[in-house]
Amino acid sequence: MDRVLPPTPSLSGTLRVPGDKSVTHRALMLAALAEGTSRILHPLKAGDTRSTARVLAALGAEIVEEGPHYRVRGVGLHGLREAADVLDCGNAGTLIRLVSGVLAGQDFFSVLTGDASLRARPMDRVVVPLRQMGARIDGRDGGRRAPLALRGGRLKGIRYSLPVASAQVKSALLLAGLFAEGETEVEEPAPTRDHTERLFRHYGLPLEVEGRRVRTHIAAPYPAKDLVVPGDFSSAAFFIVAALITPESEVTIDGVGLNPTRTGLLQVLTEMGADLEWRVTEGQDGEPVGWVRARSSRLRGVRVDPELIPRMVDEVPVLAAAAAWAEGTTHIPNLAELRVKESDRVQAIAHNLENLGVRVAAGADWLEIQGGGVRPGVVEPMHDHRIAMAFAVCGLPVGVTVKDAEWAEISFPDFWNTLEGLACR
Repeated sequence: MDRVLPPTPSLSGTLRVPGDKSVTHRALMLAALAEGTSRILHPLKAGDTRSTARVLAALGAEIVEEGPHYRVRGVGLHGLREAADVLDCGNAGTLIRLVSGVLAGQDFFSVLTGDASLRARPMDRVVVPLRQMGARIDGRDGGRRAPLALRGGRLKGIRYSLPVASAQVKSALLLAGLFAEGETEVEEPAPTRDHTERLFRHYGLPLEVEGRRVRTHIAAPYPAKDLVVPGDFSSAAFFIVAALITPESEVTIDGVGLNPTRTGLLQVLTEMGADLEWRVTEGQDGEPVGWVRARSSRLRGVRVDPELIPRMVDEVPVLAAAAAWAEGTTHIPNLAELRVKESDRVQAIAHNLENLGVRVAAGADWLEIQGGGVRPGVVEPMHDHRIAMAFAVCGLPVGVTVKDAEWAEISFPDFWNTLEGLACR
């Protein structure tokens, strides 16, 4: 379905974005492994997280929708059961990697697959360390690609240094570590989002953090506990940038997660001259929550600090949209991980910037964007929800057509209505 967005002269309003996708995935898994019933309040209910709910239900957890919430009856650490069929993870990379960690500790057989995009993504980064812990895993290309066939069982803790900063791999190993004899230690090359660590503390699971090393060990049964999911900063980022690049605009996002391992974009935009304010006003089950206000700004190009990229890896597409409207050149480094997301996001960003008349150069792990504005054009999402939304925002002031606009539903089912609701026409 194509979506035609006419030129938008300004944006105004206050909104809330859906629940955080990363937190929702993790909360569903840990609630399923708890003993008793948890309520997950204000989760994201979209393509990826519904896949997580379906997979956990196939493994024996009871997950019921209660209005905007989920009620999860956990089965305990060792209460999952072998599924009767292949477990379809859809488009959800977080799901297939994290649930591999859970299933590594279960004494039964599982097969994990997903859509064409997910089956093309690298799985060896989680398969290799889980094999070292004792899990038996095979798959296409020697286990480098899904489908994955996994037989879990008795695990042993390992010390593992991540070759690439990855919250998904870190989280998979921590989850497997709950079933492993001895200590499991994961060392990161750079800090990544720490939602798993915060949820471990929320549920009282064993955890020790020392600099960039995170440790856990075999867990005792733990009780169910309710959890409030904050608004997703990655979803808020689209409206932050939309307000910055659209004349005479002011947008406020309330109730959004402001976890410092996720908000590198705010730092970069501030360096670009953005008129931004934000404040943490409360904590929800270990996650800082607050508001962000963005106003129309005259942005300038910058060289992005490569160490910030792990704190904004999902926001690089919308940062590129901001860079297209900035004066001068923006250089974004350290992007190798974007080559293996839902799409090759480096290529997808460059392609769509060119479609909108922006000069851009791309290397193996970098982008250089010559700003100054965009012209009307066509956005091609390339089966990637973040590309669809980021370049809808990029073309908003001049008008843009987004092909296959339904890809936004992977993480933000009401994105288009929300965006149009802010438009002043």
